[in-house]
Amino acid sequence: MQEPVIAPEALETWAAYLIEHSVGGVGPGDVVMIKGERICWPLMEILERKVVAAGAVPDVLLVPPNNERGRVWSAAMARGADPERIAQVPEWNRARYERMNKYIEVLGAETPAAYAGLPPERAGLLARADRPFSALRLARTWVITLFPTPGQAAAEGLSLADYVAFIVRASTEDPRPLQAAEERLRPLFDEARTATVVTWHPHERRELTLRLGLAHSIAELCYGLRNFPDGEIFTSPDARSVEGEIFVDLPVCYGGTDMRGIYLRFEAGRIVAYAADQGMEQLTAIIETDEGSHRLGELALGMNPGMDRVLKHPLFVEKVGGTLHIAIGQSYDECYPTEGVEGGIEALVTAGICNRSAQHVDIVVDFRPGGCGRRVYFDDREVVVRGGLWAPLD
Repeated sequence: MQEPVIAPEALETWAAYLIEHSVGGVGPGDVVMIKGERICWPLMEILERKVVAAGAVPDVLLVPPNNERGRVWSAAMARGADPERIAQVPEWNRARYERMNKYIEVLGAETPAAYAGLPPERAGLLARADRPFSALRLARTWVITLFPTPGQAAAEGLSLADYVAFIVRASTEDPRPLQAAEERLRPLFDEARTATVVTWHPHERRELTLRLGLAHSIAELCYGLRNFPDGEIFTSPDARSVEGEIFVDLPVCYGGTDMRGIYLRFEAGRIVAYAADQGMEQLTAIIETDEGSHRLGELALGMNPGMDRVLKHPLFVEKVGGTLHIAIGQSYDECYPTEGVEGGIEALVTAGICNRSAQHVDIVVDFRPGGCGRRVYFDDREVVVRGGLWAPLD
């Protein structure tokens, strides 16, 4: 198998950003999980060395090539085991996740389509078995990044050299300047009671309107602290409030399957109709996972003007400056202030404001010229794309 060629100095820069910026540095007392496939080892090895040099403990978790993101079970178990065996997660797996306090995940697959074609009921079983470990990861200081592999270059329709060059350039740029542009949008997210997203349905030749309640939400800024590379501002809406329709045009690869041309219709916060031009079986598997996967967990604007090529990988496509994405499924707890809320976040979950699901799947609308995005409002203030960045119209 052809191996990606990356200059050692680029790998050092990349690893330094992940450790010093994304997870806020490491030192004695830290246990840092470094997770990824064997093909990602050139970056993982440098991360491990830096963790050791800082006096912390590295927990290197090598993911088998028939797995995706180190799920609790491989594709072999997902396809061949009965539900009872899938539910029998080893206790040592939980103990390993509970022990670490910082988490660096290096995405990048030898076999990106390992789970492709998995029946919806099987995908749902796997997602539910994996959910407790996703929750443990999200409760720690964490970051994910993407290492370029031949399989993923092929999935994107790019030569390995072009793919590597794009990923490495994006992953070695200082993400901190993105913060200033995102700060200018924070008041719109925090002060608005509603957001309105208008898209174009290319088959039915009509505009669609989606409205989301933001009265309980605040914005989170993303400049390399959770994803690397980065560039978005996001929030989680009142999951009960979502009403209307949306058409999502940019392709996204999920579980080794491409999805594009997604239509969703919401009533009283719930997805009641859906369709896809491509990947309908995969979309069905996502939405039918649980009750929460019939609802919306995120609204975000892509804010990275340096992303001049649209890839299908969710980590990249959602960051493209001038795009908007929503996520089917799990909400982000940090988007709901709980000071003065009796019962805290669980009270908001019980009320249906904060959504719980085994899924959190980002799908992306293009608001640049030629895309299906038309207009976005926070209350009555419109935001537009200027020079690859979202900004208030006035």
